[in-house]
Amino acid sequence: MGQRLTAIATRTGDDGSTGLGDGSRTSKDSLRVHAMGEVDELNSQLGVLRAQFSPSLKSAEPDALKEIDNLLHEIQHDLFDLGGELCIPGYEQLQAHQVLRLDEALALHNASLPRLAEFILPGGSSHAAQAHVCRAVCRRAERAVVALAAAEPVRPLAQQYLNRLSDLLFVLARVLNRQAGGLDVLWDRKR
Repeated sequence: MGQRLTAIATRTGDDGSTGLGDGSRTSKDSLRVHAMGEVDELNSQLGVLRAQFSPSLKSAEPDALKEIDNLLHEIQHDLFDLGGELCIPGYEQLQAHQVLRLDEALALHNASLPRLAEFILPGGSSHAAQAHVCRAVCRRAERAVVALAAAEPVRPLAQQYLNRLSDLLFVLARVLNRQAGGLDVLWDRKR
């Protein structure tokens, strides 16, 4: 990994460029920087979701929420691994077992949910609504990584991870609605 910053206001980006982890510089509007920013925003939105959990972790079902919180904690670390790969061209940090962890969590949480008969609207409880925001940002991050991969080498694992994660966030939104005592908000096509 590249050097850690000791000063935040370096002024080296005043010209519209930014430093990558390998010491090279690139434009702040490059596909690579765009993908890095999307992954960073996703991680920040997950932080907002986890911060919302804090008061609820003391409620009646703390074990279920604590398990989701722990999973999201690991995902935030995974996203830093992915950010490292994006920040240093050719660097490999994300591992197949991290995608497998998402697959296992998907299977576990999806098994407890009823089959969907209709599209659902983002919403319900505040936790579920924030999980939907995270899902939408994750899809945007995935699109940014796909665009980068069309122009520069990016390991397929990066795209796989984000694709799985967006699916998991959709499922977790449904789980969080049920934990809050509510149901999915169904799309009413005949309204």
